[in-house]
Formats: sequence, C-alpha cells, structure tokens
Amino acid sequence: MSSNGLIAIDAMGGDGGVAVTVPASVQALKSNPELSVYLVGDERQIKPFLASADSQLQSRISILHTTECISAADKPGAVLRSARQSSMFKAVELLQNGDVTAMVSAGNTGALLMIGRHLIKTIEGIQKPAMVATLPGASRQCYLLDVGANLECSAQQLFEFAVMGSVLAESLSGGPVRVALLNIGSEQYKGTEAVRAAGDLMENCKALNYSGFIEANALFEGEVDVVVCDGFVGNVTIKSSAGVANVVKNLISRRVGEDTNASNATALQILNDLSEQINPHRFNGASLLGLQGSIVKSHGNATIEGFAYALQQAVNEVNNAVPGLIATRVASIIGQN
Repeated sequence: MSSNGLIAIDAMGGDGGVAVTVPASVQALKSNPELSVYLVGDERQIKPFLASADSQLQSRISILHTTECISAADKPGAVLRSARQSSMFKAVELLQNGDVTAMVSAGNTGALLMIGRHLIKTIEGIQKPAMVATLPGASRQCYLLDVGANLECSAQQLFEFAVMGSVLAESLSGGPVRVALLNIGSEQYKGTEAVRAAGDLMENCKALNYSGFIEANALFEGEVDVVVCDGFVGNVTIKSSAGVANVVKNLISRRVGEDTNASNATALQILNDLSEQINPHRFNGASLLGLQGSIVKSHGNATIEGFAYALQQAVNEVNNAVPGLIATRVASIIGQN
C-alpha cells in the first residue's frame, strides 16, 4: 500500500466554501498521519480556519492562492475559457501536472466534469469516464455508476462501467465482488436495447462476476457490490435514496428526542445506530472513474463531516492506486471483447 500522498482541495467550492472544506481537511489530516493537502483558494479566507491547528499539522498544508471561484450558476461549457484562474481549475491542474495524487471538490458538478475531462487524460480503452457513488445496504454498501456524468450510454460504455466499478469495489473491499445491471425487471427480455446488449457483454465476460439484472427495490439489500446504469437513471436513483435516508433519519431523530422514558433506552440506542448507518454524510464522495488520476466530487451542501468522508474516499483511492488498477484491468478485459 502506498502512502496517502498529497491531495488538492478546491477550498472555495460548495455551499459552505472554506468554512466546510478547511476544517474537514484538518480532520482528514488528523485521521491520516501521512496525508498532506494543497488548499486552493483565497488565502485570506483559508488561514483563519487553520489558526487552531498545531505547527506539525500546518507543516502538511500548502496553500495555492486564488480569489476566483466557480459558482453553481456558471455554465460548464464556459468554464474552460473563463475560469482558468478559479480554485477548481487550479486544483485539477495540480493533478494534471503530477503535483498531487488526487483532487476533491464540492463545487459545480458539470464544471468539474468538463475541467477533469479536459485536463486529465482518459484511461486507454475507456470511452467515457463515469461517476460512482456509494449506497448504504442492509449488510454492506454498494457502488452505483454512472450517477450523472453520461446521461445516455451505449452497451459498450455500460460494460466499461462494470469493469471500472468492479476494480474499485475489489480494491476497497479486498475481495471478489458481484456486479449487476439496473433494469425494470429481472427477465432477460426487459429493458432498453442498450441495457440488454450490455447484459450480454457482461454475461460473456469471464473476468466479471455478473449477477444479471437487478431492480431498484433490491439495491439496498446487499445482494451485489456494484450496480451499473446510465447517468440519468443513476442520478435520479442516488438523489431519491439520499432524500429517503434524510427523511428516515429526521423521523428517527424526532422520535428519539420526544421519548425520555429510561426504559426505552435500548430501543433508542438501536434507533440512533440505525440513524447513523443510513446517514447520507457517511456516503458522500462520488469518484470520477476512467481518468488517469483520482477526482472525487463531494455534495455541494456537504457538512464538515460529509466533506471529510469525501476526502477519505480520495485517500483510499490513492492508497489502492485505483486508476492504475483500472488501466491494467481494462487492458486485459476490454481488449478481449
């Protein structure tokens, strides 16, 4: 396993900006003693949030100063011309130049996809990169991709997503994984032409442990480790699941807050544990797979806790050399299909 490396952070991105990204970075540094970070943003805004950090920790922090920031309203198609001095663009440039091993941002998703694809080369054999997110499960988590990078996908692209997702899941779990294709039914004749054709490609690939089609109501049962779909379906799925999780979490919190009966302490503890298990912040961080470098997208409204989880996702990918593993697997699998 390699060292945690050096990660570039778009400190200005997201709803909370430096008030979220900088404290989360400090938290990540405390959790990962070998990690160093490059905070990209307005130095005058960043430094006050580092005042309480000790000198040893501050020695692992570098600041790349820029006052420009890409907003949520900025059009992705314009950022390559107008936002080259922005914190997001400069953070991805650090990755492009090999100055860092990963990059994390909570900023404009479309802009990050545009900049990432422009500056970081795609792995040979991969047509398009995909965004992968983590879903909670009854017994274990599941990786879902694509969740928004590609609204329409060919069968070959869905197959490539399956290969990339399986590599990520294997590297982070340390064991064999099962892959499924999201569909409206389990029967082989159901679904779009692209989905059915992708199923055939996966079925015929001996290197993939393909489990067939999976319906949306089974996503959280822990039956598979990787679920593949196009970006439109994936984005709707991930946002719907996050919304449901938030509703359930809030209902649990309200119930726990209303009940002060000591005899219900065990039940309340169970509810608290369940609330933490489905806490969306624990699953923050969507990785852009298929590029020759690790880029992780945090939710724009992430809390300090949530952004710290996105940073940890980047650390884990660096530790396991995920882009290199994907390149090796793609060369051995996709070249044969």
